[in-house]
Amino acid sequence: MHRTQQSSMNREAFHDLTSRASSPTLWWMGQMGFLMKLGSTLISIDYYALPSENRQIPPPVPAEELDGISLFFGTHNHSDHMDIPSWKIWLNTCPGARFVFPRAHQEFLIREGFPEDRLIGLNDGETVQAGGITIHAVAAAHEFLDQDPETGLYPCLQYILECGGKRIYHAGDTLRYEGMLPTLRALGHFDCAILPINGRDAVRYRANCIGNMTFQESADLAGELCPGLVIPGHWDMFASNSADPTAFADYLDAKYGPSVPCLIPSYLTPITL
Repeated sequence: MHRTQQSSMNREAFHDLTSRASSPTLWWMGQMGFLMKLGSTLISIDYYALPSENRQIPPPVPAEELDGISLFFGTHNHSDHMDIPSWKIWLNTCPGARFVFPRAHQEFLIREGFPEDRLIGLNDGETVQAGGITIHAVAAAHEFLDQDPETGLYPCLQYILECGGKRIYHAGDTLRYEGMLPTLRALGHFDCAILPINGRDAVRYRANCIGNMTFQESADLAGELCPGLVIPGHWDMFASNSADPTAFADYLDAKYGPSVPCLIPSYLTPITL
């Protein structure tokens, strides 16, 4: 297992880290969590900041130390992707921020006390602009597509973010499904693709831990999309739901070679596109 050592960062150190960054820059926060600086906009996507004894690593930046964020993204309503207790903290510490999420969860968030004017609920095929960023939403199949037959809403999404001529693809939690590849290709070339690699199996499914692409499936998706950079995610947080990112990188290299560069991220280490 690829491991990295890190300690939690306070607010001053966090401000120093982000202010010195050239744009666009990404920082891995564990699991599928990333901070991104795109243009002058600082965003957070799928950041799980809640301490838990089940985590293998502590939150790189405690929730109360994180501020200055304009957009908080969640790909689906699991705590390691939409961390609702932390989102409630950020409602106050980031008073101008808005929250981007699958619209299937809008009523839930309103019941949890989120003001409707702070919410940006999206569904498959929709595009919106916020904070100088163009956001495209694509349905995700977290084991299943699970489209609501009455509303047409999907509970899980993938996001493509465009800003300053750069395009970043964050797959959230998903399997491949029919029609996904041409949908992604139609959105243009990706300068960076962030893909889950933890896979799925019977043990996890029986424990209600639903799955994602295997590292081989993610490598093949990367090989077909040919992004400028591919980053594996969803392999570090929980011992019972992890994978080996070096196996992903090795398989990707063996099959596609240098045409698809790969970076195994380290916590809070800047990734400049």
